[in-house]
Amino acid sequence: MKNHLVRTHRSEENLPREDQLAWRMAEVATDPVDVTDAVTEMIVNRFIDNAAVAAASLTRSAPSSARDQALAHTPSRSGAGATLFGRDPRTRTSPEWAAYANGVAVRELDYHDTFLAADYSHPGDNIPAVLAVAQHTGRDGHALLRGIATGYELQIDLVRAISLHRHKIDHIAHLGPSAAAGIGTLLDLPADVIHQAIGQALHTTTTTRQSRKGEISSWKAYAPGFAGKLAVEAVDRAMRGETSPAPIYEGEDGVIAWLLDGPEGRYEVPLPGPGEPKEAILLSYTKEHSAEYQAQAWIDLARKLLRDHPEVADPAKVAGIVVHTSHHTHHVIGSGANDPQKYDPHASRETLDHSLPYILAVALQDGSWHHVDSYAPERARRPDTVALWSMITTVEDPVWTERYHAGGTDQSYGGRIVVTLTDGRTVEDEIAVADAHPAGARPFVRDNYIAKFRTLAAPVIGEDETERFLGLALRLPELGPDEVRDLTFIAREGLLPPTGRPGIF
Repeated sequence: MKNHLVRTHRSEENLPREDQLAWRMAEVATDPVDVTDAVTEMIVNRFIDNAAVAAASLTRSAPSSARDQALAHTPSRSGAGATLFGRDPRTRTSPEWAAYANGVAVRELDYHDTFLAADYSHPGDNIPAVLAVAQHTGRDGHALLRGIATGYELQIDLVRAISLHRHKIDHIAHLGPSAAAGIGTLLDLPADVIHQAIGQALHTTTTTRQSRKGEISSWKAYAPGFAGKLAVEAVDRAMRGETSPAPIYEGEDGVIAWLLDGPEGRYEVPLPGPGEPKEAILLSYTKEHSAEYQAQAWIDLARKLLRDHPEVADPAKVAGIVVHTSHHTHHVIGSGANDPQKYDPHASRETLDHSLPYILAVALQDGSWHHVDSYAPERARRPDTVALWSMITTVEDPVWTERYHAGGTDQSYGGRIVVTLTDGRTVEDEIAVADAHPAGARPFVRDNYIAKFRTLAAPVIGEDETERFLGLALRLPELGPDEVRDLTFIAREGLLPPTGRPGIF
């Protein structure tokens, strides 16, 4: 990997195109280096993972509305169209709308892969956009594989170096450029076209982080699909010869100068050199539980605490619970966010998903986590849960903050818990990473991804459709164009809700 210095340049400095970050990203996208066996295996795993959580969300409101919107748009004239999760593969829509609707389905439950560093991300959000364009344009599985590898590489490389969260910019600002680059690799486009598409995708996907603050709305699920849609459109414009604001990152009025660290801001962005494999996906990790990633380890620790100390689940026996954790966890999903909604029994599912006090209270009492039951209104409003929930606070511990930013195998997303009981005793324990993390107690492997898909998808699409999809997905790198178009699944008859309230389309 080579670190690239990225800083603001005044207009009169005339930064050469070849020295712009967007161009260097385009060079990564056009590098014909082979996808390694380890990366191939992990892409297949994450493709299955995405499909699992998308299937489980098909009947929910946001994916249903997005699907209705997409169905109003017939395939564009230059291709065969793309499929929609839950619908017959013969029902197709224009690729940007398929990227959008399928992206919403993938993101709805907050249950797929993650990478956290200077910023945070769900790099599996690249897959719906790259898949939609592959289906529309008749690309094979090998091309799809290469496009996904690029998307993961560039989003993770940006996340390793550039913090959006610190400036209250939503993390889809790293997704738009990576998805555009992944589509560029898929289509074997030249660097100058991909460079323009990256610039446009970044310019149109810089949004505020209010989508993840306070009362969190359904837009949280829409945001990545929206970024994927804009990435498809950006590539289309660039292919037609249209240009983008440049230098988009480094310009005097560019993203760094006005949205990030300002005119004096400097970043070291790591990118693979020529001929170096795109292996960033191997740094990412998926979720065993349907909750914000920084809550994963705490659910695992709660199971252990309940088993060893069952009194911690009883609010009558607990005087207080303090979670010592990283700055990021404390301020994003902990009490440091200063969001009263994180303690509100009537809060939305999206808000509860970003409330560590709520998640920990339920996990301490149930010893498990379920993507539907754990968020049910009756579960959130149970009096003994509300009582325990109100006793849980988080504090930043510099040691855990340092471990959060350590990188590599030393990186941690956990912390230490101190439960003070009413009889004066304390129960203390700590956890560094979730059990399913590559460095955890039970790292996810291929069998876990398959089991997750069967568990989540079979009730929605049936056993036969589950096995048909798995049979294709497991052969992803060798699929022909027609088989790529079958990389979707049909919901059981009568399961999908009827068309909802009408909109413009």
